[in-house]
Amino acid sequence: MHILFIGYGKTSARIAKQLFEQGHQISTISRSAKTDLYATHHIQDVHQLDLSSFAPIDWVYVLLSPDQSTVEAYQQTYLDSVQPIVTALKSHPVQRLVVVSSTRVYGENAGERIDDDSAIYPDDLQGEILRQMEQAYLAAYPDRCTIIRPSGIYGTSVARLEKMATTMTSYPNLHWSNRIHIEDLSRFMVGMIHVEHLEFSYILTNNQPQLLHEVLQWFQQQMGLPLLNVESEKVTGRKLYATRMEKMGFQLKHQDCFRDYLELMK
Repeated sequence: MHILFIGYGKTSARIAKQLFEQGHQISTISRSAKTDLYATHHIQDVHQLDLSSFAPIDWVYVLLSPDQSTVEAYQQTYLDSVQPIVTALKSHPVQRLVVVSSTRVYGENAGERIDDDSAIYPDDLQGEILRQMEQAYLAAYPDRCTIIRPSGIYGTSVARLEKMATTMTSYPNLHWSNRIHIEDLSRFMVGMIHVEHLEFSYILTNNQPQLLHEVLQWFQQQMGLPLLNVESEKVTGRKLYATRMEKMGFQLKHQDCFRDYLELMK
């Protein structure tokens, strides 16, 4: 198949490499030059996307991310790009459009359990923009679109967590966090190619929610630092479970994030 990546970062590169090794033709769209040799790279603005000279495209991955977390950046990156992408793909025999969204579409923030059957109620404008983006793609490709909602992606660096552990002596409350290793995320998205009946959306997470202050305390232990204190028993965040991923039978290779963190700290 001819597979197109719209947005080409760390996750896209991992997916593309595995698909190339399976014999697929890979093309990419991004804002900057790329150097890997297993894809044909094109620099384009997605808001003015032109695919008229491309060989027929069979499968599309959309993995866009804003430079900032502002409402304006979310609007421009996620929502304003939908119509140009849909329009550019109209002349191609697209079998499946896979769009990476975010678990931010779930607005629960008091430690609630969330799984693939949970209703979507964004609690901020960025979450609402993501919800609207999802609905727009699903409307354009009602039987051929799959939304991916990954939790926090880890596996390339622990610099942010190390900095937090170094600088924080307290944490405001009990905050549930969730994560998925970048290799498990990319393996799942590669495997979708071989699934005959895909669901319209999937949460991707390791099904092991953790209190963030406990993660930071673990880092402080490894670094020989005093352990931070928790200021309040108030509970925030949410506990995410990838029930459709489990039903599919997909096996995670990275369920012990602390072992992965140790490797990254070496």
